[in-house]
Amino acid sequence: MKLHLTGRRQFLGLAGMASVLGNLIPMKLLARAAGKNGSTHKFDSSPEIYTRLGVRPVINTIGTVTVLGGVIMPPEVVAAMEEAGRHFVPMPELLEKSGEHIARLLGVEAAVVTTGAAGAITLATAACVTGTDPQKIRQLPDTRGMRNEVIMQKSHRSGYEAQILLVGTKVIEIETRAELEAAITDRTAMLFFMNKAEPDGQIHREEWIAIGKKHKIPTFNDAAADLPPKAHLSEYCRMGFDLVAFSGGKGLLGPQCSGLLLGRKELVDAARINSSPFGGIGRGMKVGKEEIIGLVAALERYLKVDHDAEFRELDARVSEISKALSGIRGVKAERMVPEIANHLPHLGVDWDSPVKLSAQEVAASLRSGDPRIEVSQRGPKGLTVSVWMLRHGEHKIVAQRLSEVARTDEHVILLR
Repeated sequence: MKLHLTGRRQFLGLAGMASVLGNLIPMKLLARAAGKNGSTHKFDSSPEIYTRLGVRPVINTIGTVTVLGGVIMPPEVVAAMEEAGRHFVPMPELLEKSGEHIARLLGVEAAVVTTGAAGAITLATAACVTGTDPQKIRQLPDTRGMRNEVIMQKSHRSGYEAQILLVGTKVIEIETRAELEAAITDRTAMLFFMNKAEPDGQIHREEWIAIGKKHKIPTFNDAAADLPPKAHLSEYCRMGFDLVAFSGGKGLLGPQCSGLLLGRKELVDAARINSSPFGGIGRGMKVGKEEIIGLVAALERYLKVDHDAEFRELDARVSEISKALSGIRGVKAERMVPEIANHLPHLGVDWDSPVKLSAQEVAASLRSGDPRIEVSQRGPKGLTVSVWMLRHGEHKIVAQRLSEVARTDEHVILLR
Protein backbone atom coordinates (compact mmCIF):
# COMPACT_ATOMS: atom_id res chain seq x y z
CA MET A 1 0.00 0.00 0.00
CA LYS A 2 1.38 3.37 -0.92
CA LEU A 3 0.25 6.67 0.58
CA HIS A 4 0.49 9.98 -1.21
CA LEU A 5 -0.19 13.24 0.60
CA THR A 6 -1.51 16.26 -1.26
CA GLY A 7 -2.47 18.94 1.12
CA ARG A 8 -1.18 21.59 3.34
CA ARG A 9 -2.74 23.50 6.17
CA GLN A 10 -2.13 26.95 7.46
CA PHE A 11 -1.48 26.48 11.19
CA LEU A 12 0.64 29.45 12.13
CA GLY A 13 0.39 32.25 14.64
CA LEU A 14 -1.48 35.42 13.91
CA ALA A 15 0.72 37.88 12.12
CA GLY A 16 0.16 41.54 12.79
CA MET A 17 -2.96 42.43 10.86
CA ALA A 18 -3.07 45.65 8.89
CA SER A 19 -6.29 47.60 8.86
CA VAL A 20 -8.83 46.50 6.28
CA LEU A 21 -10.14 49.30 4.09
CA GLY A 22 -9.27 52.04 6.51
CA ASN A 23 -9.39 50.41 9.92
CA LEU A 24 -12.71 48.67 9.45
CA ILE A 25 -11.45 45.84 11.67
CA PRO A 26 -10.30 46.90 15.15
CA MET A 27 -7.01 45.31 16.17
CA LYS A 28 -8.42 44.42 19.58
CA LEU A 29 -11.05 42.30 17.85
CA LEU A 30 -8.36 40.37 15.99
CA ALA A 31 -6.33 39.90 19.14
CA ARG A 32 -9.40 38.57 20.93
CA ALA A 33 -10.05 36.17 18.04
CA ALA A 34 -6.51 34.85 18.16
CA GLY A 35 -6.70 33.95 21.84
CA LYS A 36 -4.18 34.31 24.61
CA ASN A 37 -1.24 32.64 22.94
CA GLY A 38 -1.77 34.28 19.54
CA SER A 39 -2.48 30.93 17.89
CA THR A 40 -4.92 30.90 14.99
CA HIS A 41 -5.43 27.16 14.79
CA LYS A 42 -5.64 25.70 18.27
CA PHE A 43 -9.23 26.17 19.25
CA ASP A 44 -12.09 23.96 20.35
CA SER A 45 -15.49 23.98 18.74
CA SER A 46 -18.54 21.84 19.33
CA PRO A 47 -19.94 20.10 16.23
CA GLU A 48 -23.47 20.51 17.60
CA ILE A 49 -24.24 23.28 15.11
CA TYR A 50 -24.17 20.49 12.49
CA THR A 51 -25.11 17.38 14.44
CA ARG A 52 -28.42 18.92 15.52
CA LEU A 53 -29.30 18.88 11.82
CA GLY A 54 -28.22 15.28 11.44
CA VAL A 55 -24.92 16.09 9.71
CA ARG A 56 -21.71 14.64 11.14
CA PRO A 57 -18.53 16.72 10.55
CA VAL A 58 -15.48 15.05 9.02
CA ILE A 59 -11.72 15.07 9.25
CA ASN A 60 -10.69 16.42 5.86
CA THR A 61 -7.74 14.63 4.22
CA ILE A 62 -8.83 15.61 0.71
CA GLY A 63 -7.87 19.29 0.80
CA THR A 64 -9.43 22.63 -0.12
CA VAL A 65 -12.42 21.16 -1.91
CA THR A 66 -15.85 22.70 -2.30
CA VAL A 67 -17.59 19.41 -1.55
CA LEU A 68 -16.28 19.53 2.05
CA GLY A 69 -16.84 23.24 2.55
CA GLY A 70 -13.52 24.62 1.34
CA VAL A 71 -11.48 25.58 4.39
CA ILE A 72 -11.80 26.41 8.08
CA MET A 73 -11.24 30.15 8.18
CA PRO A 74 -8.69 31.53 10.66
CA PRO A 75 -10.16 33.47 13.60
CA GLU A 76 -9.06 36.85 12.24
CA VAL A 77 -10.98 36.24 9.01
CA VAL A 78 -14.11 35.25 10.94
CA ALA A 79 -13.67 38.34 13.13
CA ALA A 80 -13.40 40.57 10.07
CA MET A 81 -16.60 39.14 8.63
CA GLU A 82 -18.43 39.55 11.93
CA GLU A 83 -17.40 43.19 12.14
CA ALA A 84 -18.39 43.79 8.50
CA GLY A 85 -21.86 42.44 9.24
CA ARG A 86 -22.49 45.26 11.74
CA HIS A 87 -22.58 48.04 9.14
CA PHE A 88 -24.37 49.03 5.94
CA VAL A 89 -22.20 50.16 3.05
CA PRO A 90 -22.80 51.10 -0.62
CA MET A 91 -21.92 47.84 -2.36
CA PRO A 92 -20.72 49.35 -5.67
CA GLU A 93 -18.30 51.51 -3.69
CA LEU A 94 -17.14 48.59 -1.55
CA LEU A 95 -16.51 46.42 -4.62
CA GLU A 96 -14.48 49.17 -6.26
CA LYS A 97 -12.47 50.23 -3.20
CA SER A 98 -11.75 46.69 -2.05
CA GLY A 99 -10.54 45.88 -5.56
CA GLU A 100 -8.22 48.88 -5.53
CA HIS A 101 -6.86 47.83 -2.14
CA ILE A 102 -6.24 44.25 -3.32
CA ALA A 103 -4.58 45.45 -6.52
CA ARG A 104 -2.17 47.60 -4.49
CA LEU A 105 -1.36 44.70 -2.17
CA LEU A 106 -0.55 42.39 -5.08
CA GLY A 107 1.02 44.88 -7.46
CA VAL A 108 -1.47 44.13 -10.24
CA GLU A 109 -3.43 46.55 -12.40
CA ALA A 110 -6.91 45.81 -11.07
CA ALA A 111 -8.92 43.35 -8.98
CA VAL A 112 -12.49 42.50 -8.03
CA VAL A 113 -13.91 40.08 -5.46
CA THR A 114 -16.16 37.44 -7.01
CA THR A 115 -18.29 34.50 -5.93
CA GLY A 116 -15.47 31.99 -6.12
CA ALA A 117 -13.29 31.21 -9.10
CA ALA A 118 -16.37 29.83 -10.89
CA GLY A 119 -18.08 33.21 -10.60
CA ALA A 120 -14.89 34.82 -11.88
CA ILE A 121 -15.05 32.64 -15.01
CA THR A 122 -18.54 33.88 -15.86
CA LEU A 123 -17.74 37.52 -15.13
CA ALA A 124 -14.48 37.35 -17.08
CA THR A 125 -16.32 35.87 -20.06
CA ALA A 126 -19.00 38.54 -19.83
CA ALA A 127 -16.37 41.26 -19.63
CA CYS A 128 -14.68 40.01 -22.79
CA VAL A 129 -18.03 39.84 -24.61
CA THR A 130 -19.59 43.17 -23.54
CA GLY A 131 -16.81 45.42 -22.32
CA THR A 132 -18.41 48.27 -20.38
CA ASP A 133 -21.20 48.83 -22.93
CA PRO A 134 -24.43 49.10 -20.88
CA GLN A 135 -26.64 47.97 -23.76
CA LYS A 136 -24.59 44.81 -24.33
CA ILE A 137 -24.53 44.07 -20.60
CA ARG A 138 -28.33 44.26 -20.47
CA GLN A 139 -28.64 42.07 -23.57
CA LEU A 140 -26.80 39.02 -22.16
CA PRO A 141 -27.18 36.07 -22.54
CA ASP A 142 -28.34 37.10 -26.01
CA THR A 143 -24.97 37.64 -27.70
CA ARG A 144 -26.19 38.51 -31.18
CA GLY A 145 -23.93 41.15 -32.69
CA MET A 146 -21.15 40.48 -30.17
CA ARG A 147 -18.02 38.39 -30.02
CA ASN A 148 -19.40 35.17 -28.57
CA GLU A 149 -16.85 32.37 -28.96
CA VAL A 150 -14.35 31.18 -26.32
CA ILE A 151 -11.47 28.98 -27.41
CA MET A 152 -9.82 26.41 -25.14
CA GLN A 153 -7.58 23.39 -25.54
CA LYS A 154 -9.42 20.09 -25.44
CA SER A 155 -7.19 18.94 -22.58
CA HIS A 156 -8.25 22.01 -20.57
CA ARG A 157 -11.91 21.03 -20.36
CA SER A 158 -12.68 20.60 -16.68
CA GLY A 159 -16.40 20.69 -16.08
CA TYR A 160 -16.48 24.47 -15.63
CA GLU A 161 -17.53 25.14 -19.22
CA ALA A 162 -21.06 25.83 -17.97
CA GLN A 163 -19.75 29.00 -16.34
CA ILE A 164 -18.67 30.18 -19.79
CA LEU A 165 -21.85 29.07 -21.56
CA LEU A 166 -24.03 31.01 -19.09
CA VAL A 167 -23.01 34.19 -20.88
CA GLY A 168 -24.46 32.95 -24.17
CA THR A 169 -21.13 32.02 -25.68
CA LYS A 170 -19.94 28.96 -27.57
CA VAL A 171 -16.88 26.91 -26.58
CA ILE A 172 -14.49 26.06 -29.42
CA GLU A 173 -12.07 23.19 -28.72
CA ILE A 174 -8.62 22.99 -30.30
CA GLU A 175 -5.48 20.93 -29.72
CA THR A 176 -2.61 22.39 -31.77
CA ARG A 177 -1.30 25.87 -32.45
CA ALA A 178 -2.36 25.58 -36.09
CA GLU A 179 -5.92 24.73 -34.97
CA LEU A 180 -5.91 27.67 -32.58
CA GLU A 181 -4.79 30.12 -35.26
CA ALA A 182 -7.46 28.80 -37.61
CA ALA A 183 -10.18 28.99 -34.93
CA ILE A 184 -9.61 32.68 -34.15
CA THR A 185 -12.12 34.85 -36.01
CA ASP A 186 -13.92 38.15 -35.50
CA ARG A 187 -16.31 36.20 -33.23
CA THR A 188 -13.58 35.20 -30.73
CA ALA A 189 -14.10 36.86 -27.37
CA MET A 190 -11.60 35.10 -25.10
CA LEU A 191 -8.88 32.43 -24.96
CA PHE A 192 -9.48 30.27 -21.88
CA PHE A 193 -6.56 28.54 -20.11
CA MET A 194 -6.90 26.04 -17.22
CA ASN A 195 -3.73 26.52 -15.18
CA LYS A 196 -3.59 23.07 -13.60
CA ALA A 197 -3.81 21.54 -17.09
CA GLU A 198 -0.60 23.29 -18.21
CA PRO A 199 1.33 19.99 -18.61
CA ASP A 200 -1.50 18.32 -20.53
CA GLY A 201 -1.92 20.62 -23.52
CA GLN A 202 0.29 21.21 -26.54
CA ILE A 203 0.16 25.00 -26.09
CA HIS A 204 1.72 26.26 -22.88
CA ARG A 205 1.23 29.52 -20.99
CA GLU A 206 3.73 31.78 -22.76
CA GLU A 207 2.67 30.66 -26.23
CA TRP A 208 -1.04 30.98 -25.33
CA ILE A 209 -0.45 34.55 -24.16
CA ALA A 210 1.61 35.41 -27.24
CA ILE A 211 -1.11 34.19 -29.61
CA GLY A 212 -3.72 36.20 -27.71
CA LYS A 213 -1.63 39.36 -27.97
CA LYS A 214 -0.91 38.74 -31.64
CA HIS A 215 -4.64 38.63 -32.42
CA LYS A 216 -5.65 41.17 -29.72
CA ILE A 217 -7.83 38.57 -27.97
CA PRO A 218 -7.97 38.63 -24.13
CA THR A 219 -6.45 35.58 -22.41
CA PHE A 220 -7.93 34.21 -19.17
CA ASN A 221 -6.15 31.87 -16.73
CA ASP A 222 -8.18 29.86 -14.22
CA ALA A 223 -5.65 29.41 -11.40
CA ALA A 224 -8.27 28.68 -8.74
CA ALA A 225 -6.23 26.30 -6.57
CA ASP A 226 -2.72 27.39 -7.55
CA LEU A 227 -1.64 28.72 -4.15
CA PRO A 228 0.99 28.41 -2.75
CA PRO A 229 3.37 29.87 -3.67
CA LYS A 230 2.07 33.36 -2.99
CA ALA A 231 4.09 34.73 -5.95
CA HIS A 232 1.44 33.27 -8.24
CA LEU A 233 -0.98 35.97 -7.10
CA SER A 234 0.86 38.45 -9.32
CA GLU A 235 3.08 36.21 -11.48
CA TYR A 236 0.44 35.21 -14.04
CA CYS A 237 -0.61 38.82 -14.59
CA ARG A 238 3.04 39.86 -15.03
CA MET A 239 3.45 36.93 -17.44
CA GLY A 240 0.86 38.60 -19.66
CA PHE A 241 -2.53 36.99 -18.99
CA ASP A 242 -5.21 39.65 -19.31
CA LEU A 243 -7.38 38.07 -16.59
CA VAL A 244 -6.53 35.61 -13.80
CA ALA A 245 -8.88 33.94 -11.30
CA PHE A 246 -8.15 32.51 -7.85
CA SER A 247 -10.47 30.92 -5.33
CA GLY A 248 -10.83 32.77 -2.04
CA GLY A 249 -11.89 29.62 -0.23
CA LYS A 250 -8.82 27.51 -1.01
CA GLY A 251 -5.19 28.47 -0.35
CA LEU A 252 -6.08 31.93 0.93
CA LEU A 253 -8.25 30.37 3.69
CA GLY A 254 -10.95 32.94 3.01
CA PRO A 255 -14.72 32.60 2.68
CA GLN A 256 -15.83 29.59 0.62
CA CYS A 257 -18.06 31.74 -1.57
CA SER A 258 -15.36 34.27 -2.51
CA GLY A 259 -12.82 34.56 -5.29
CA LEU A 260 -10.47 36.99 -6.99
CA LEU A 261 -10.45 38.22 -10.58
CA LEU A 262 -7.23 40.07 -11.38
CA GLY A 263 -5.87 41.71 -14.50
CA ARG A 264 -6.28 44.56 -16.97
CA LYS A 265 -8.27 47.43 -15.55
CA GLU A 266 -10.70 47.87 -18.43
CA LEU A 267 -11.61 44.17 -18.32
CA VAL A 268 -11.84 43.97 -14.53
CA ASP A 269 -14.05 47.09 -14.55
CA ALA A 270 -16.26 45.41 -17.15
CA ALA A 271 -16.46 42.27 -15.02
CA ARG A 272 -17.43 44.31 -11.95
CA ILE A 273 -20.33 46.08 -13.66
CA ASN A 274 -21.55 42.76 -15.07
CA SER A 275 -21.94 41.54 -11.47
CA SER A 276 -24.26 42.25 -8.55
CA PRO A 277 -25.61 44.73 -7.56
CA PHE A 278 -25.58 46.18 -11.07
CA GLY A 279 -27.86 43.53 -12.58
CA GLY A 280 -27.25 41.65 -15.78
CA ILE A 281 -25.84 38.16 -16.16
CA GLY A 282 -23.94 38.35 -12.86
CA ARG A 283 -26.79 39.53 -10.65
CA GLY A 284 -27.14 36.10 -9.07
CA MET A 285 -23.40 35.99 -8.31
CA LYS A 286 -23.86 38.18 -5.27
CA VAL A 287 -20.82 38.44 -3.03
CA GLY A 288 -21.80 39.95 0.32
CA LYS A 289 -20.07 42.70 2.24
CA GLU A 290 -18.99 40.12 4.81
CA GLU A 291 -17.32 37.93 2.18
CA ILE A 292 -15.57 40.91 0.57
CA ILE A 293 -14.09 42.04 3.89
CA GLY A 294 -13.34 38.43 4.86
CA LEU A 295 -11.37 37.88 1.66
CA VAL A 296 -9.44 41.12 2.15
CA ALA A 297 -8.55 39.99 5.69
CA ALA A 298 -7.58 36.52 4.43
CA LEU A 299 -5.36 37.99 1.71
CA GLU A 300 -3.61 40.37 4.11
CA ARG A 301 -2.98 37.47 6.45
CA TYR A 302 -1.75 35.20 3.66
CA LEU A 303 0.82 37.73 2.49
CA LYS A 304 2.40 37.81 5.99
CA VAL A 305 2.47 34.10 6.75
CA ASP A 306 5.75 32.17 6.96
CA HIS A 307 4.98 29.67 4.20
CA ASP A 308 8.32 27.91 4.60
CA ALA A 309 7.44 27.09 8.20
CA GLU A 310 4.04 25.85 7.06
CA PHE A 311 5.69 23.60 4.49
CA ARG A 312 7.91 22.10 7.19
CA GLU A 313 4.90 21.50 9.45
CA LEU A 314 3.09 19.68 6.67
CA ASP A 315 6.17 17.61 5.91
CA ALA A 316 6.29 16.57 9.56
CA ARG A 317 2.68 15.41 9.41
CA VAL A 318 3.31 13.43 6.26
CA SER A 319 6.30 11.76 7.88
CA GLU A 320 4.32 10.82 10.99
CA ILE A 321 1.50 9.21 9.02
CA SER A 322 3.98 7.43 6.75
CA LYS A 323 5.85 6.08 9.77
CA ALA A 324 2.61 4.67 11.21
CA LEU A 325 2.13 2.66 7.99
CA SER A 326 5.68 1.43 7.70
CA GLY A 327 6.15 -2.27 8.22
CA ILE A 328 2.63 -3.22 7.09
CA ARG A 329 2.92 -5.92 4.44
CA GLY A 330 1.95 -4.84 0.94
CA VAL A 331 1.66 -1.14 1.85
CA LYS A 332 3.83 1.63 0.41
CA ALA A 333 3.61 5.21 1.67
CA GLU A 334 5.37 7.92 -0.32
CA ARG A 335 5.67 11.69 0.07
CA MET A 336 4.62 13.70 -2.97
CA VAL A 337 4.22 17.37 -3.90
CA PRO A 338 1.92 18.21 -6.83
CA GLU A 339 3.64 20.24 -9.54
CA ILE A 340 0.70 22.61 -10.00
CA ALA A 341 -2.11 23.47 -7.57
CA ASN A 342 -1.91 22.45 -3.90
CA HIS A 343 1.88 22.62 -4.23
CA LEU A 344 2.48 21.20 -0.77
CA PRO A 345 3.53 17.89 0.82
CA HIS A 346 1.01 15.06 0.37
CA LEU A 347 1.13 11.38 1.16
CA GLY A 348 0.45 8.77 -1.51
CA VAL A 349 -0.56 5.32 -0.27
CA ASP A 350 -0.62 2.29 -2.57
CA TRP A 351 -1.03 -1.39 -1.78
CA ASP A 352 -0.99 -4.79 -3.41
CA SER A 353 -1.07 -8.43 -2.29
CA PRO A 354 -1.64 -9.47 0.49
CA VAL A 355 -3.90 -6.39 0.79
CA LYS A 356 -7.41 -7.34 -0.32
CA LEU A 357 -9.64 -4.28 -0.01
CA SER A 358 -10.15 -1.79 -2.80
CA ALA A 359 -9.56 1.93 -2.37
CA GLN A 360 -13.33 2.39 -2.42
CA GLU A 361 -13.76 -0.05 0.48
CA VAL A 362 -10.99 1.58 2.51
CA ALA A 363 -12.48 5.04 1.93
CA ALA A 364 -15.93 3.73 2.98
CA SER A 365 -14.44 2.26 6.16
CA LEU A 366 -12.81 5.57 7.08
CA ARG A 367 -15.99 7.47 6.25
CA SER A 368 -18.19 5.28 8.45
CA GLY A 369 -15.89 5.41 11.47
CA ASP A 370 -15.80 7.76 14.42
CA PRO A 371 -14.40 10.28 13.83
CA ARG A 372 -15.46 10.31 10.22
CA ILE A 373 -12.55 10.72 7.76
CA GLU A 374 -12.84 11.70 4.10
CA VAL A 375 -9.96 10.71 1.81
CA SER A 376 -9.21 10.78 -1.92
CA GLN A 377 -9.05 7.52 -3.85
CA ARG A 378 -6.17 7.15 -6.28
CA GLY A 379 -6.67 4.21 -8.57
CA PRO A 380 -8.15 0.83 -7.58
CA LYS A 381 -5.73 0.34 -4.66
CA GLY A 382 -4.43 3.74 -3.69
CA LEU A 383 -5.25 6.82 -1.61
CA THR A 384 -4.01 10.39 -1.62
CA VAL A 385 -3.83 11.92 1.85
CA SER A 386 -3.73 15.69 2.12
CA VAL A 387 -2.59 17.06 5.47
CA TRP A 388 -3.15 20.73 4.61
CA MET A 389 -6.66 21.09 6.01
CA LEU A 390 -6.09 18.96 9.11
CA ARG A 391 -6.66 20.77 12.38
CA HIS A 392 -4.28 20.59 15.30
CA GLY A 393 -3.47 16.97 16.13
CA GLU A 394 -5.80 15.43 13.54
CA HIS A 395 -2.90 13.91 11.60
CA LYS A 396 -2.32 11.61 14.58
CA ILE A 397 -5.91 10.40 14.36
CA VAL A 398 -5.54 9.84 10.61
CA ALA A 399 -2.31 7.88 11.14
CA GLN A 400 -3.94 5.67 13.77
CA ARG A 401 -7.09 4.98 11.75
CA LEU A 402 -5.19 4.17 8.54
CA SER A 403 -2.92 1.82 10.46
CA GLU A 404 -5.89 0.11 12.13
CA VAL A 405 -7.74 -0.40 8.85
CA ALA A 406 -4.61 -1.71 7.17
CA ARG A 407 -3.92 -4.21 9.95
CA THR A 408 -7.42 -5.46 10.69
CA ASP A 409 -8.40 -9.07 9.98
CA GLU A 410 -11.99 -8.81 11.19
CA HIS A 411 -15.10 -7.71 9.30
CA VAL A 412 -13.26 -5.39 6.91
CA ILE A 413 -10.15 -7.35 5.94
CA LEU A 414 -7.33 -5.56 4.20
CA LEU A 415 -4.66 -8.15 4.86
CA ARG A 416 -4.99 -11.90 4.74
